[in-house]
Amino acid sequence: MDYRAGDLPEPTPDHVDKWISQFGAEVQLPMLRELDHVLQRTYFSQSRVRNFFASVMNNRKLAGEDPREFWCNAHLLDIQQDGNSQTEIRQLFSKALEREHGVAAGTCDARDGVFVYLDDVLFTGSRIGNDLSTWITDESPEAGTVHILVIAAHRFGEWKCEGRLKKEASKARKDLRFHFWAARRIENRKAYRDKSEVLWPTTLPNDDALKAYMAEETKFPFEPRAIRQGVEHCIFSSEEGRQLLERELLLSGMHIRSLSQNPSPALRPLGWSPFGVGFGSTIVTYRNCPNSAPLALWWGDPLADTDHPFAGWYPLVQRRTYAN
Repeated sequence: MDYRAGDLPEPTPDHVDKWISQFGAEVQLPMLRELDHVLQRTYFSQSRVRNFFASVMNNRKLAGEDPREFWCNAHLLDIQQDGNSQTEIRQLFSKALEREHGVAAGTCDARDGVFVYLDDVLFTGSRIGNDLSTWITDESPEAGTVHILVIAAHRFGEWKCEGRLKKEASKARKDLRFHFWAARRIENRKAYRDKSEVLWPTTLPNDDALKAYMAEETKFPFEPRAIRQGVEHCIFSSEEGRQLLERELLLSGMHIRSLSQNPSPALRPLGWSPFGVGFGSTIVTYRNCPNSAPLALWWGDPLADTDHPFAGWYPLVQRRTYAN
């Protein structure tokens, strides 16, 4: 695994053992087996990202019959307001483009009004929406096409983001068209929760702290997933394995929330979210683990002092925040 290579020590069996030992002895081995199965399908290494870029930049539906000419004339946007993901992804994309077609992005006379926004993963779509909404208002031309390229996209966030961008363009009286491209799309819309591909429990564990926590949620109460067949991507090895992860990561996330004196309402056990028990994403990239993943995966800092907010839990894939 090349997770945060050069930034964090390479993961070792001792590291994994220290993380899994925080769970009950009876669930440790089956949890590791299921998580290994899941991450083989939802972990995006740098090489996997490069392969996607090579594929998408030659996709005729995107780049037409002459990909070199298309990319030579495309505007590669650099407008991210928070974080460094776009800068790093742009660099990786530019290297792949130079290898594939021998040109650096944007070095030719970009006349065609085609713009490309790159990022790693679309979760809620709020960051992409914020960046492009500002660009639409302040910088975009009167007309053009915007291609949004991400490694993975969650369907609810993509739908919400596209609707927002269309409204912003209409409000600014601009004729802009938006197209989304992703190596994988993950189903997480509430209406399709029975076919969802995120952690979405079928039932809540019988836990007093969890019951009290859920009783506080009146605006967006939890709606369970029913067991159905026919998901698009076989992320989980089985329904049994999926429910094991959902239950154990949910309970450990509740424990992590209890370590904070005044946790944000959006800091939910299965990941940062405004509703339910959390976002539940299992996507991790070589760059980072999102806060939309279960807290038990990324919460904590092994070097934190005992009185630090991140003390009290050992992370499997320690998250890099905007601050660091």
